[in-house]
Amino acid sequence: MATKSEVVFEDFFPSMVEKLGADGFMNELCNGFRLMMDSGKGAITFESLKKNSAVLGLQEMNDSDLICMLNEGDLDGDGCLNLMEFCVLMFRLSPDLMKRSRMLFDVTL
Repeated sequence: MATKSEVVFEDFFPSMVEKLGADGFMNELCNGFRLMMDSGKGAITFESLKKNSAVLGLQEMNDSDLICMLNEGDLDGDGCLNLMEFCVLMFRLSPDLMKRSRMLFDVTL
């Protein structure tokens, strides 16, 4: 059982890919990014994440938790998430999708 400060993430991404297909799933990820981004900066900032935290069910998270979430996906160190960083983070949060991504998206390493 989750504590008050713990976020429980149920991974629906694999079933979404099966239902929507790879292109449909990527479109939904892009829609999610646009929902959370700061439209003036074209990225998810601390402020935009905090503003939208209730929509995400994260209203109980404190500022340092939100900053940690941003830092987890911030690959270029600018303090926010661009679309590519957001998508990479979403894939990383889904172990099942990561395992199946080579097959689903024809990714060759």
